Amino acid sequence: MNNKKIIGRLESIALPDLAIGDLQVRVDTGAKTSSLHVDNIQKVVKKGKPLVKFDIHPDVHNVDKVVSCIAPICDIRKVKSSNGEAEQRYVIETLCELGDEQWMIEISLTDRSDMNYLMLFGREAIGKRFLVDPSKVFINSQTNDEIKV
Repeated sequence: MNNKKIIGRLESIALPDLAIGDLQVRVDTGAKTSSLHVDNIQKVVKKGKPLVKFDIHPDVHNVDKVVSCIAPICDIRKVKSSNGEAEQRYVIETLCELGDEQWMIEISLTDRSDMNYLMLFGREAIGKRFLVDPSKVFINSQTNDEIKV
């Protein structure tokens, strides 16, 4: 247990495969899979492989900025959201960077427009790498930790 890093209830991650850097996420040990707010989700097939196309607005302060992404579908799962409703979601696997750590995580794609953060960082992403200190924010991030939340 001594080799685990501490993360706060909010962190900033990068998803380099999706060309996303400095994405503020809410760490949620109650959520099994991480989830990301995306728009314009479309399933496409290229060379016989199922892919999902989607748009991300990574900067909540500049909604005009749009990053269009395409990723292989690793699964389609029924996910129960915090409001108790279940929905089928596309799940992708992508590289995640937090501090000096890099590893692959699964992310379900959904509409989180009514939530405060574009992404929930779930317990499968946290894995055996981190312990969560809910009294802290942006411990391992480049983001200013003086932001009040």
